[in-house]
Amino acid sequence: MPLKSVPAWIRTTAAELALFAAIGLVMAFLGPFGSIRMPVGDRLGYWLMCMVGGGIVGIAVDALVLTRLQAFWPRLLVVSLFMSPPVAVLVSLVNAWMYGGPLVQPGLAGFWFQVLVVCFAAMTLRQLAWAKASEPPTPAVEGDPLATFRLRLSARRRAASLFAVEAEDHYLRVHTDAGEELIAARFGDALIELAAAPGFRTHRSWWVAADAIEAIRWTRGRGEARLKCGLKVPVSRSQAGPLKAAGWF
Repeated sequence: MPLKSVPAWIRTTAAELALFAAIGLVMAFLGPFGSIRMPVGDRLGYWLMCMVGGGIVGIAVDALVLTRLQAFWPRLLVVSLFMSPPVAVLVSLVNAWMYGGPLVQPGLAGFWFQVLVVCFAAMTLRQLAWAKASEPPTPAVEGDPLATFRLRLSARRRAASLFAVEAEDHYLRVHTDAGEELIAARFGDALIELAAAPGFRTHRSWWVAADAIEAIRWTRGRGEARLKCGLKVPVSRSQAGPLKAAGWF
């Protein structure tokens, strides 16, 4: 199955879990907090369960925090603080299951601080990984308002006519007359790069080129833009103003 045909959420989830599994492997190799005394197989299983399980908790907490806080370091600190109590419970359960240890750890404050440190380090790596994946490219070539955005595309589509850009989690699906392409980037960064280009944001997750629009219609209070390539794009009421001002309805 071609990679681009796999749903974006599956690719994103696989990448997230692979990252935390890799961190678990490193922790198993280093053996911190006395875990070096465990047999190799136990140590590997222990850290994989703790890091992947804790990572899933962190992803869920980050999804909630991200709706209110986007700044890198404040977001990281808040996520680490809020995820560390449930992750501490998870680690206690793993300890009890593997070694019959107590659910309430002795020296609770010290135990929680250790969990917090590991959570902070793991989530830092995660945020840095995604920030690097969505890093904006080189500045635009003078005279072409699409030049900066085009640099994100493969050589085959870099010179193609741009129809629309669709947000899918941490990815963008770019629709062109040379086919579509999935790239790792944030929609907000794309909108900045496309600001000087003739086009419209039609929905919270869609941008369309002005010359790609063929018609716009409203049905039961919902808008829809039909593009020249046959693509149908949603138009939200909150984004309808510029289209109306341009005379589309």
